[in-house]
Amino acid sequence: MQRARARSISGAPSFNSGEGGFTLLELMIVIAILGLLASLAAPPLLRYLDSSKSGTAKVEIQSLGAALDLYAFENGRYPTTQEGLKALLEKPSSAPHWHGPYLKRPEMISDPWGKIFFYRAPGHHGAYDLYSGGADGSSDPGDNAVKELRSW
Repeated sequence: MQRARARSISGAPSFNSGEGGFTLLELMIVIAILGLLASLAAPPLLRYLDSSKSGTAKVEIQSLGAALDLYAFENGRYPTTQEGLKALLEKPSSAPHWHGPYLKRPEMISDPWGKIFFYRAPGHHGAYDLYSGGADGSSDPGDNAVKELRSW
């Protein structure tokens, strides 16, 4: 014997709340399984994301290096450590031939981890040192830093 479905005022069939759907227990089991799968997949994914950020930092350092070179070409020197990378965005008082900004966006002086790139001029390795502190943000270009020291 077939059961007749009730019809709403609009004529569309309405369903009893006792028919179909998932129980709370079934939903909890599915959530637990998804959590287990996520915990197995997360470590390799995090390693991939970290190496991707390091690669991005290296490309950004090259881009900043080009902007610093243009600044030095026009002004006869690189920005001092005190002027920092902000000299690529805003005219320092000691740069009479500044024709910037040399960067399109202010966030370009930040590394992929959200910290300002380390800049030192004169550098320990040349005219300037430019590097990222890496994931831990260390000011020492050690093992965890993105070792893309750009110096001339």
